[in-house]
Amino acid sequence: MITKRFGKTEVQMPLITMGGMRFQESWQDIPEKEITKKCQDNLEQILGYALDHGINHIETARGYGTSEVQLAKLLPNYDREKIILQSKVAPTEDPRDFTKTFETTMSNLKVDYLDLFSIHGINNLERLDWALQKGGALDQALQWQKEGRIKHIGFSSHASATEVDTMINTGAFSYVNLHYYYVNQSTLKCLESAKKHDMGVLVISPNDKGGHLWKHPEEMAKLTAPLHPMQFNALFCFLHEQVGTLTMGVARPSDFDIHLETLKFYEKRFELIPPMIEKLNQKIESKLGQGWMEKWFKGIPDWSAVPHDINIWETVRLYTFATGLGLDSFAKARYNMLGKGGHYFPGLKALEVPTKEILELCGANPFKEKIPEILKRAHQILDDSEIAKNAGPKSGT
Repeated sequence: MITKRFGKTEVQMPLITMGGMRFQESWQDIPEKEITKKCQDNLEQILGYALDHGINHIETARGYGTSEVQLAKLLPNYDREKIILQSKVAPTEDPRDFTKTFETTMSNLKVDYLDLFSIHGINNLERLDWALQKGGALDQALQWQKEGRIKHIGFSSHASATEVDTMINTGAFSYVNLHYYYVNQSTLKCLESAKKHDMGVLVISPNDKGGHLWKHPEEMAKLTAPLHPMQFNALFCFLHEQVGTLTMGVARPSDFDIHLETLKFYEKRFELIPPMIEKLNQKIESKLGQGWMEKWFKGIPDWSAVPHDINIWETVRLYTFATGLGLDSFAKARYNMLGKGGHYFPGLKALEVPTKEILELCGANPFKEKIPEILKRAHQILDDSEIAKNAGPKSGT
């Protein structure tokens, strides 16, 4: 395993993190007796395999159902001082609810302290206010830090890049859980701000939110060969020095293998990845126009400023990678969360496209004349009633 300094926390973080979103028995809290031996045995194998390979950062959350309770059964088998344990709790308008949830997390995990603690899902500025209010989540976390129950305080967010950048620049946190991938480079400025504040950066869900890359999209796989698209995306993230670790949600021990193989290419990432980026960009631009990857997002307003709350930015992004690289599964899954994702995925689908208003709103965009038609076309190819039935984020996704 390769480790990196995780910003001012000074934690030596493994490049690969064991994410806790896919191994649990249930997304809901259930009686401990209902956790099956099969599921718990599988988690025991996953944890043992991870630690045997130097993956000693375990990242879970109160919102991940039985994940915390199941981990608690296994943690006593290992040297606690050699494990970097992280959990996450969402801020609430009433700080007492946040405190109650934190105590549930600590009770579930049966540990005296957390190495890393995230104020979870600060997905808009209202939730940032909840976190920063007097006596709120941050004040509570700082008190627990004084008591030795928390070592380092960070936050996670699914907000827009502009909002996340605002959160980082409060200077209130030591690290951030962030979305940053080839298919979403909008948070590059957030990485730069994190560097300015010497914050550690954990990239959230690079294989799922990074494009459903486990599905071997043929067009993309050809362009990233000999690397698997998941390996390409991981090394793409590590081109930025501030990225400390990628959280890998695993359902079985073998899920780690392709990521462990990626480590062989880590030192060659600056040689291998830029030519692949160029190939991928050229492929997309052969379908959407020269300069598309550099400028498609410029001047597109936030969904809240758009008629009918259409999330133009997200729709155009998803259309780009579905059309350009064949990431249809990813694009459909994300598009059909619009209108159902709440503060985790705000804005609505392009059901109505008021062309005149959109042209005016996107006046600074060099491709503005194309955008109304792209919105209509995106809805035609991405809207899926079956996916929409089950759309909407699980807690913490």
